Amino acid sequence: MNINYKLQDKFDLAIFLPVIGLIIFGLLAIYSSTVNHPTASGNFQKQVFFVIISLLIFFVTFSLPLQSFKKFAIGIYGLSIFFLVAVLAVGKTIYGAKSWFGIGGFGFQPSELAKLGTILMLSYWLTYKNRDINNLKDIGVALAIGIFPVMLIMLEPDMGTSIVFLIITLSLIFWSGISLFGLFVVISPGIVALASILGTYAFLAALLLVVAALFFFKKDLFNSVTVFIVNLSAGFFFDYVIKILKPHQQKRIATFIDPNSDPLGAGYNALQAKVAIGSGGLLGKGFLKGNQTQLRFIPEQWTDFIYCVVGEEFGFIGSLLVISLFMIIFLRLFKLTATAKDNFSVLVTFGVLTLLFSHFALNVGMNLGLTPVIGLPLPFLSYGGSTQLINMVMIGIVLNIYRNRKLHT
Repeated sequence: MNINYKLQDKFDLAIFLPVIGLIIFGLLAIYSSTVNHPTASGNFQKQVFFVIISLLIFFVTFSLPLQSFKKFAIGIYGLSIFFLVAVLAVGKTIYGAKSWFGIGGFGFQPSELAKLGTILMLSYWLTYKNRDINNLKDIGVALAIGIFPVMLIMLEPDMGTSIVFLIITLSLIFWSGISLFGLFVVISPGIVALASILGTYAFLAALLLVVAALFFFKKDLFNSVTVFIVNLSAGFFFDYVIKILKPHQQKRIATFIDPNSDPLGAGYNALQAKVAIGSGGLLGKGFLKGNQTQLRFIPEQWTDFIYCVVGEEFGFIGSLLVISLFMIIFLRLFKLTATAKDNFSVLVTFGVLTLLFSHFALNVGMNLGLTPVIGLPLPFLSYGGSTQLINMVMIGIVLNIYRNRKLHT
């Protein structure tokens, strides 16, 4: 009993065991979706290799001195930016995005390392020497740290990953204690930009809400006019961004608004995923017995649409179990933000929570037809070495924070 207590006091099994459970679900789903595939039958063996390596690196990360993550924050962020620039020059183009380095039979995606680098760098900047996040200069630098990788990733282009970076950046700024007006200044341009894709009336309604909010905050004329111009510009800028996106990305946005507008093209995967999940029923069709999966109705189902493999073959019970494992992880991470004793550790933990939750929500939403098909993997389940490795590094960091939570002053 004493041994178990000491283990739980130093190693959070309530995070680690659900992660292992999700990895097992992922391996089963990857095996099922690739075992009879003519070109992807070796992906299961590759993923097993990735899992073993990521577990080894997890324990290395868990064992490092906690202060090393703060010391290496600038270096990791700088290295990730270097790789994001390099991939634009010499990277491998896959599905229209130049976002991979090809190394033998394996690939490395720099944006995965950049997620870790951005979380560490933002956490470092926002907690350096009691920084005042409500200072306009400090807000500007924090936004620049988060948005600079977004600009490089949009050049690849990879809209889904860019959205995740924006969510991480805004979440960390919010969690660092920004004022309500400061939060409004940061978030409102994004809301106006998103409203602009829904049409002129939605765009005008969003601008009216901005004006109403400015009257509520009662700021001086200069600040109010500046904020309004920024919001107005955001709407027109986003419209410009939509026009320069690749045709398949524009179709993804259109099919999100109406999936039936292109049922055999951009909307095909989303519609077939819903069919797969719905056909699983309560208990599922059984391992290796899913029609949509085994007959390959959904291309590369082992990546972004792996959740519908679970839904079809393990049914509502299996899908609910996967969601429950994620919820346990999220709740434990949220609890750790309250017990970590230094602000850097708190922000890193919240950044990891935000990253995992945004991937989870957007990926499951894609499979259920609730969010656009933007090409995001499901953490711990989807096939991919870069994603698996970085996710386990981040779990290693937060469990390291848990191990050292009582040692900080």
